[in-house]
Amino acid sequence: MQKITTYIFGLLLLLTFSCNIDNKELVLDGLYIGEIAMQGKSTPFKMQIDEQEDGQIIATIINGEEQIVLNEIERNGDSLHIPLHVFDISLDLEIQNSAISGTYTKHYEDDYVLPITLHKGDEKFLLVNTDVKPANFAGKWDVTFIEPEAQDTTKAVGIFKQNENQVSGTFLTPLGDYRYLTGVADDKVMKLSTFDGNHAFLFEATLQDDGTLKGDFYSGKEWYESWSALRDENIELPSPDSLTYLKKGYDRIQFSFPDLEGEKVSLTDEKYQGKVVIVQIFGTWCPNCMDETKFLAEWYKANKDRGAEIIGLAYEQKDDFEYAKRRVEKMINKWDVDYDFLIAGTSDKEEASKTLPMLNQVISFPTMIILNKEGELVNIHTGFSGPGTGKYYEEFKANFNQKMDSLLAL
Repeated sequence: MQKITTYIFGLLLLLTFSCNIDNKELVLDGLYIGEIAMQGKSTPFKMQIDEQEDGQIIATIINGEEQIVLNEIERNGDSLHIPLHVFDISLDLEIQNSAISGTYTKHYEDDYVLPITLHKGDEKFLLVNTDVKPANFAGKWDVTFIEPEAQDTTKAVGIFKQNENQVSGTFLTPLGDYRYLTGVADDKVMKLSTFDGNHAFLFEATLQDDGTLKGDFYSGKEWYESWSALRDENIELPSPDSLTYLKKGYDRIQFSFPDLEGEKVSLTDEKYQGKVVIVQIFGTWCPNCMDETKFLAEWYKANKDRGAEIIGLAYEQKDDFEYAKRRVEKMINKWDVDYDFLIAGTSDKEEASKTLPMLNQVISFPTMIILNKEGELVNIHTGFSGPGTGKYYEEFKANFNQKMDSLLAL
């Protein structure tokens, strides 16, 4: 009998549960294997659900090393409403005999609703034949993503780790990373996925006879790209410090945006004089921005007394001050962020660029601008390589701390 191992794919093979469980007797606690139905595919993820003694329900989305805790869950009989932490997104589910099913809805977009199902049990929903040794996908890959209609291409670096049939890793791009990806290698096929609340990603690839990879990338309701890759341990991307810059004729960063109370704030305000100032271009809808925000919040608590300030410029999904304010306040409360935030505009990059005309363009959320104590531009860092990138995140932190220590010492 073939030896079988299991992991996080092949969701259509999961339906092996008893249908004799009465809903009222179903014990909610446990590990669930989820699937989001999108573009004719099933994007898998893991979720742990725990019901506390006081009746509070806590769910945890698990992406490899990442755990995203959801603690604002409302239960009404057999119905669950699960806000996806800081995002304006929710899961609305019904507890059924053999599964929990319902919808995944982005409330800030029109008609963005996808079916979602959670099956309770272990991880038995991809059967991988371990009698066939899987191809080796580990290492660094020179990746090209191709958007079919426009034929636009994006360069990336694929970084994968592999332990027998289990694969993890991410893609680095000039504008940030694809965060924590996990999946499997089955013969010559690799599948990786992630679900962080805002993004549902599915990557598939097949190893070709010439050693290259050819694959497909599915994101959410309708985004699709093909991709190819060539193994290259020396591949690197352009420096993130060279992509965004001051246009000719400008020598300063200037702006005036309202804070959360509606009061206009500018870099010329007394609070920022003689301080090293970080200006963060971000949005609460952006997982990479949230990675950066958590990093900056911790750094600021440890260093604000040394003469540093941070101003977060929020570009939200709706051109509505009260809506944007609520989203930012939720993020502040979620992660106890105590630096300043201003409502700067919407997430449309073309419109965002108009609000900061001294920049060549706003090409990425997030973007970090560092000013010295004289208000002069020191550096603009485009994108963010978060904790899912491993050593790249550690390198970023080391370089950032060295730069900030030098500026604060002056």
